[in-house]
Amino acid sequence: MTSLILHIPHSSSKIPMDKGYVVDKKILDQEIIKLTDWYTDDLFFIEGSIIVKAEFSRIFCDTERFSEDSQEVMAKYGMEVLYEKLDDGSIIRDVSTKLREEILNNYYWPHHEKLNQAVNEQLELNGKALIVDCHSFPSNPLIRDLNQEQNRPDFNIGTDPFHTPRHLIEISKNFFKKKGYSLGVDWPYSGSIVPLNHYQKTKNVSSIMLEINRALYLNEPGNQKSNNYLAVKKTIVEYLKVIKTACNNI
Repeated sequence: MTSLILHIPHSSSKIPMDKGYVVDKKILDQEIIKLTDWYTDDLFFIEGSIIVKAEFSRIFCDTERFSEDSQEVMAKYGMEVLYEKLDDGSIIRDVSTKLREEILNNYYWPHHEKLNQAVNEQLELNGKALIVDCHSFPSNPLIRDLNQEQNRPDFNIGTDPFHTPRHLIEISKNFFKKKGYSLGVDWPYSGSIVPLNHYQKTKNVSSIMLEINRALYLNEPGNQKSNNYLAVKKTIVEYLKVIKTACNNI
């Protein structure tokens, strides 16, 4: 039976080292509050899943960004794999070539190797693998968000034309409609992670991103859980079980 691979890149608030930072702790903490996908490591947890979690803040190293700035659309905003600017455009860190190499080698690449290994193990055991890319998003767009549309949906699924099977998209639409939630498809965020070794190569590696509107479970703009937290968690767990069953029935 295929186990879900839950990729959780943005739930941590830890900064492992302060090299290069040019702002004080107060400013850094404010940005962490703003950009962290709070509690996604708990909201997305189901028994028997394989967890690939970044144990460091995205502000330190964003494992969902391309390692090469030339490939990363957010590089022009200073929010590439190693953030050098805050959401408001202010300088947050000076990243030297040496520091960049140190962080990528000790944090970025080991994280991606864990994901790649989890996928390889599932392929070897079951002949297929399903990644769920686990995120949340603020109810109002960030300053640097590429999509500035208001009235964001309750949930969003991100897809990949090669790695997201059509039936998973339809299952997702039906599931959230029945639950009474609005669902964006590649809106306000798009795509879903796949290890580079398998990207556009291995059709049996499926991937879908699920993003939760933070207004559903947090008292924004802070990180305090709202009274709706447990109900949202229950919905997410049900969704994960539904797509796991669908994957195993193919």
